[in-house]
Amino acid sequence: MAVIKLSFPTTEKEIRKLNVGDEVFLTGRIITGRDAAHKWMVDKHPKEVAEVLKNGCIYHCGPIVKKHKDGSYSFVAAGPTTSIREEPYTPEVLRHYKVRAAIGKGGLGPGTLDACHKYGAVYLHAIGGLAAELARRVKNVVDVYKLKDFGVPEAMWVLDVEDFPTVVTMDSHNNSLHKIIEADSSKILRKLIGVGK
Repeated sequence: MAVIKLSFPTTEKEIRKLNVGDEVFLTGRIITGRDAAHKWMVDKHPKEVAEVLKNGCIYHCGPIVKKHKDGSYSFVAAGPTTSIREEPYTPEVLRHYKVRAAIGKGGLGPGTLDACHKYGAVYLHAIGGLAAELARRVKNVVDVYKLKDFGVPEAMWVLDVEDFPTVVTMDSHNNSLHKIIEADSSKILRKLIGVGK
């Protein structure tokens, strides 16, 4: 299967072409956001991040960041954080800000899957354990929001990335690779323990 190249910001039409299992390399502008950022976005609807989020991509990531003498920043590590913590907020973030993709690890829940279908978005899985390699895909730190309030891991870092590797695990057609794997694993477990023969 060929790798799909996707540039951000993107369109709903491009997102609806994606299906679970697709390997997607991202290029363009994305923004990081974890627990504090998601709560802030849902509670306050801040206008300052709306432009970056519209037709954009939010990355569940608590990076390690280096500040240089000239005041600029670079990423040292950029591995994904566990996404399920953002499930209470993600459907509203997708709806209100017209976010087209969320990146993380471990998957999200049924509310997000439904929102992906309704609003034209996907969940992209980034590989844990590749934090240094993923940081090399960050070509430029453009801006940062809420650094003083939230601290480095929870701040919203605006990034330009190139060929950032992901896999679609929740698409806009109500398909979830997480649900499929869970069902298959459950069948195997039941067979192993002798239940439901």
